[in-house]
Amino acid sequence: MSNLIIQLLAFDKFNGEGYSNWKSNINTMLVVDDLRFVLKEECPPISSTTANQNVRDIYDRWVRANKKAQAYILATISDVLNKKYEVMPTAHEIMALLQEMFGQPSSSVRHEAIKVAVDIA
Repeated sequence: MSNLIIQLLAFDKFNGEGYSNWKSNINTMLVVDDLRFVLKEECPPISSTTANQNVRDIYDRWVRANKKAQAYILATISDVLNKKYEVMPTAHEIMALLQEMFGQPSSSVRHEAIKVAVDIA
């Protein structure tokens, strides 16, 4: 991913507004850079004494991808959110906490959606 794209996304940092658009942009970045798997797969286990080179390579790839995904996520959120989530060990944990905090529609939006659904029925 080019620095230009990161700079463009960092220009309008996510601050709690427009979560679904922000998440879509992050997912696009992660897919383009083949990093999205770190949001779906847990870190592969490794035992340094018995792991063969293939196991180490898989582990190292996941760790590098996770760090890069974290950097992309943290670069595109507000400084306040960044400070709160920079200590999280995985990109998956950061995204899960952001989803928990911002991904749920507010009660007024849910109420309005239910009202519209009832009116249509």
